[in-house]
Amino acid sequence: MSTTQAVARPLARGLLSRPTPPSIRRPFSLTATRPDVVTETLTAQAVPDPNRNPETVLGFKAERELAKSGTPPVGSRRRRAALRAGANIPFEQLPYQCFQEALAVIRADRDEKVAAIKAELFKIARLEAIEGEEGAERRALRIASLKKHVESLKILADINDPLVKRRFEDGLGDMNKPIYRYLANKKWRSYDYNVIAQRIQQFNIVPDLLPKFAPTADVQLFFRRAKIHPGATVPAVVSEAPPRLRVQVFDKGERLVSVVVVDSDVPDLENDSFTKRCHFMAVNVPLDPTVQSIAFSKLGADRTAPYHRLSVFVLEQEGPVDVEKVRGTYKSGHDSLGFSLKSFRDKFKLKPVGFNLFRTEWDESTAAVMERHNIPGAELEFRRTRVYSLKPERKPRGWEAKRQGPKFKHLWKYTKRIRGLSNAKGWTKRGN
Repeated sequence: MSTTQAVARPLARGLLSRPTPPSIRRPFSLTATRPDVVTETLTAQAVPDPNRNPETVLGFKAERELAKSGTPPVGSRRRRAALRAGANIPFEQLPYQCFQEALAVIRADRDEKVAAIKAELFKIARLEAIEGEEGAERRALRIASLKKHVESLKILADINDPLVKRRFEDGLGDMNKPIYRYLANKKWRSYDYNVIAQRIQQFNIVPDLLPKFAPTADVQLFFRRAKIHPGATVPAVVSEAPPRLRVQVFDKGERLVSVVVVDSDVPDLENDSFTKRCHFMAVNVPLDPTVQSIAFSKLGADRTAPYHRLSVFVLEQEGPVDVEKVRGTYKSGHDSLGFSLKSFRDKFKLKPVGFNLFRTEWDESTAAVMERHNIPGAELEFRRTRVYSLKPERKPRGWEAKRQGPKFKHLWKYTKRIRGLSNAKGWTKRGN
């Protein structure tokens, strides 16, 4: 093939593949086109922008714009890239023989699990129909064991379904179903649980507030639509707005919980130490696997004091708590000094299940925030008391004592305790 043919062939293919508009489609002729003939023109149809669709958006800037407009992106970037590049075919109808054969195997396995669930439910119904006190305790244990086995079978029936995994990755899973609670718990324990456990040990939450504690629920904290990382320092201007709490439990059923926010670093001037203060307390809050939002009060710090650890605890109740008894036992606001979370847990038979943490420090906006919300203590400034050494002053001795006169000035740079001079600050170099 000659060089001319190699260059011209791609151009010819491009011209043949490009459609020709009807306005220039006319046979070869020596006469001009009649003016009264109306030629057709192609109107370019508006092609939808894929970056405006939450199913196919790609790129940080486009994702951020969609999130601000109220339609956040759906699913992972890998899924959106696949939908953007491929045809709009339903996921379960993908024309791949291996994929369809795998779906057939998964459906057959699910049918076996469903049959096993029906058999276990029949056993449970038969045991529950038995009446009489004889063997009641043993039957109760057997029924509880069978119900636990049924829940595990429900998870195994859907654990391999690609549609279930796709809905979970897209954030569309129903948390009332055990498979989605199982996947959410697995995802939480893979990273977020480790971070919370590290913060509990790093900031000495155990044993400062509780003797032992292992969270079982995911607790997330938001200030002004911004998620706060556990242990992060929040400015006073940000914490002025009431925060929002998102609690995700991983077991079925509705329950009542109490929410407590404890500041464990309040300065105690009388005892020259630190004490605890309850900033916020809410009891009898209904909670289930769906999302719950709770608003707090304003939170602040003290001037020049160390950072304050504000711990958010979610405690599960055995039943409704008497609100009047709580109000009579614990004071509200800044009078609740000396609050003990352990005592509160033991008095009302609560079980800590969730935890989060953030810190506050004195900054340039703290005084204005405390003044706006009538929080005392903005004019106080804490300083550490200097403790002087009880050892007597040590006089110069030895080689240095004998060579402190002007005669040995050239040796001062080798000494560290010359009277009136400091070699650490470089003063001896100026005299040379």
